[in-house]
Amino acid sequence: MYTLPKIERFNQDVLSKYNIYNSVFITLPFDSIDNTGALLPLFSDICDTGFKKQETPKEIVDFFAERYLQNATEEDKIDIMFRFIQYIERQVVLFDAIEDAAFPIVHNMEGRGSLRDVKEKTDAKNKQEEVIDFLQNFHVRTVLTAHPTQFYPGAVLGIINDLTNAIRENNLLEIKQLLAQLGKTPFIKDEKPNPFDEAVSLIWYLENVFYETSGEMVHYLQKNIFKGKSIDNPLIQLGFWPGGDRDGNPFVTTDITLNVAERLRTSILKCYYIEIRALKRKLTFSGVDTLVAELEYKLYRSVFYSKGEIFITLEEFKAQLNKIKHIIIDQHQSLYLDDLEALLIKVNLFGFHFASLDIRQNSKIHDSVFSDIVDYYLKNDASVFPKNYFELAEAEKFEVLSNLSSDLDPTVFENELTRLTIESVQSIKTIQAKNGEFGANRYIISNNESALNVMETFALFRLTNWENPTVDIIPLFESVEDLQSAHEIMEKLYLNPAYAKHLANRDNKQTIMLGFSDGTKDGGYLMANWSIYKAKEELTAISRKYGIKVIFFDGRGGPPARGGGKTHKFYASLGPNIENNEIQITVQGQTISSNFGTMDSCRYNLENLVSAGVTNQVFNKGENELSSDEKNVLNALADLGYEKYLSFKNHPKFIPYLEQMSTLKYYAKTNIGSRPSKRSKSASLDFADLRAIPFVGSWSQLKQNVPGFFGLGTALKHYEETNQWDKVQDLYNNSMFFKTLLENSMMSLAKSFFPLTAYMRKDAEFGEFWQIIYDEFLETKRLLLKIAGHKSLMENYPDGKASIDVRERIILPLITIQQYALLKINELNKESVPNEELIKVYEKIVTRSLFGNTNASRNSA
Repeated sequence: MYTLPKIERFNQDVLSKYNIYNSVFITLPFDSIDNTGALLPLFSDICDTGFKKQETPKEIVDFFAERYLQNATEEDKIDIMFRFIQYIERQVVLFDAIEDAAFPIVHNMEGRGSLRDVKEKTDAKNKQEEVIDFLQNFHVRTVLTAHPTQFYPGAVLGIINDLTNAIRENNLLEIKQLLAQLGKTPFIKDEKPNPFDEAVSLIWYLENVFYETSGEMVHYLQKNIFKGKSIDNPLIQLGFWPGGDRDGNPFVTTDITLNVAERLRTSILKCYYIEIRALKRKLTFSGVDTLVAELEYKLYRSVFYSKGEIFITLEEFKAQLNKIKHIIIDQHQSLYLDDLEALLIKVNLFGFHFASLDIRQNSKIHDSVFSDIVDYYLKNDASVFPKNYFELAEAEKFEVLSNLSSDLDPTVFENELTRLTIESVQSIKTIQAKNGEFGANRYIISNNESALNVMETFALFRLTNWENPTVDIIPLFESVEDLQSAHEIMEKLYLNPAYAKHLANRDNKQTIMLGFSDGTKDGGYLMANWSIYKAKEELTAISRKYGIKVIFFDGRGGPPARGGGKTHKFYASLGPNIENNEIQITVQGQTISSNFGTMDSCRYNLENLVSAGVTNQVFNKGENELSSDEKNVLNALADLGYEKYLSFKNHPKFIPYLEQMSTLKYYAKTNIGSRPSKRSKSASLDFADLRAIPFVGSWSQLKQNVPGFFGLGTALKHYEETNQWDKVQDLYNNSMFFKTLLENSMMSLAKSFFPLTAYMRKDAEFGEFWQIIYDEFLETKRLLLKIAGHKSLMENYPDGKASIDVRERIILPLITIQQYALLKINELNKESVPNEELIKVYEKIVTRSLFGNTNASRNSA
């Protein structure tokens, strides 16, 4: 049967269903006023018409109130705005559930980028041996972070899950009940979650999505490419940050870190227990039944009666399963062998740790902590540090740090940060004793600026009586300046005998993390992405020179402004001068639920990452290398974009604009994450302390998406005006890296809507600043369409464009209300005696409006 094009499948299975179910939804009475749902479409139409007429959000809301709310008081207007927000939040949920239900229909699950595609290309190109060899050493690691961009509380996530299933089955009665339940379920939290709460929320995805999906993928490869031979390599690995990420989060304590690790272990043992119980019903034959029953009993006790005690080791568990396997093969005609193999694969992938708990802290905290530690030793044990340690040159400090050993007691320190940092190092050893080495074996230094940052962290382990730590120390390079000097920093470390010995104990592997989010905030879209690409090439070269296998861990957010977008295309585009034997990425917020929230979407996106690795390293090996001329063009483009972005960032109105005209200060009031929205506690806004999420998210709420494009138009325009357009056109046509970069920027532009804030152009203080943003938007859009040969943005991704269009249409009333409230707050603050109570009400409207807008974008922060 003929398969409909993707856009037609979207229209049929997403758009049509949304229109049907939404018509049911808006007739449901959630409150004492039954006509809220009927008024919302009218308000939406007025918003649409109003912006086309270049009306302001205030004019639009006032016109609606005058026409449909007879003699409306300010109280009446506020009441209807809150009710509209309630409906729109839930319309977004409905659309999410419909898209999730239609995912395997809209997306070709067996097409390009799938494991089946890998299998067919392997056979067609006769590359069986190369692919097997590659997969025996390749890893995909998705690291779930606690970054606060997911606004759905647990109860709502449960409804989405049930609603998705009901929509798949076209069960109208159940859909209606779930929509009614949705209308009465709170979307906001009265209190911020603590890091353990965040961990529990994300472990749901491990248990219900990643566990099965990862196992099935490896099982498929084992049967179809490895021809039944076991894959010893844990091809798919999971990482975890909630409970271990201490950077800027004072609420992560040692107890929470240890409790999260214990919860991860209990969760994976529970998964094994459930699977063993199912196997027990099948493996009922002689010689096997008692072995299975014994495993069931030991797992049950470890999960439900343990209090931290484990009644079976990982080695014993594997040995027993393999014993059962051999008996089945030798005596029972391999009956149910497939089921047993599926469990063995998962045990090999997840051990007793499920996901590796990464510990992370900022280098600036380390500087303070290490100074405290040195001061302590100078007062209490003069044999550890020389008196003049702080005056020594870097090379001399290296010499001291290379020969340290002690048994530091954290309780001797009054400074809480020092105590907690030392405890976090010690907690790694505790976790490894119970969950195995993979339970926690990575320590990340964010904002890493020097080789000394790494050496002092390495010394922390030696000072806590851990001579040869089974831990990878991972520097995170974030700013443009640090990215440019990263290879020099690593060379100093590779040349240090003590650190080189440590690497030898770690199989000569060095993981290096690169921060797309803060890189973009620091240097703009083009410079950040190109700086990371160049840093990877330089780090690969220096690591190969010293015989080190470098592994890149990319700190990516959801949107293109934070390294998101078409991620798999990015990895497939890397040339031979960038090490790519592992793909490691952070996944957070809405990206977890949208890209990995269901079995289908998780499988699709994980398979795409595996396929990207195979494509880059086997099928297209040696290709995608940028020529020196192409690199020169990219260098020039990045410099031009950087210059434009810096002049913008240094504009005197930059910080005031974010503070006064955006939703930046409201992020801290949403109670969605345990981390503060900025690193310092100062009242004034310091750009350096501002986190990337509220920074990018605030531009997204304004529908301006500055970090995803600013400077790109100026850079391209230079080549147009100097009659060198053919150079950038050839680069776009020939480089998948550059093409992916521009396509992701097009997504940022497609989610922008400048009529919303066009009123700002008349603002006495910020009018000129708004115009700078808008002019760059128009130039970027014009030139991206020119280089792509398109008439509209995302023309080559019609289903993605259609999804964005529907979502933007749903939230149009919401962002109109948000801007109206911001205008009212500014208006009230200018009065001689501001009405503080009324200001608080409008501030609550702004805060509430963040939820639906962010959720609708699915990758806005």
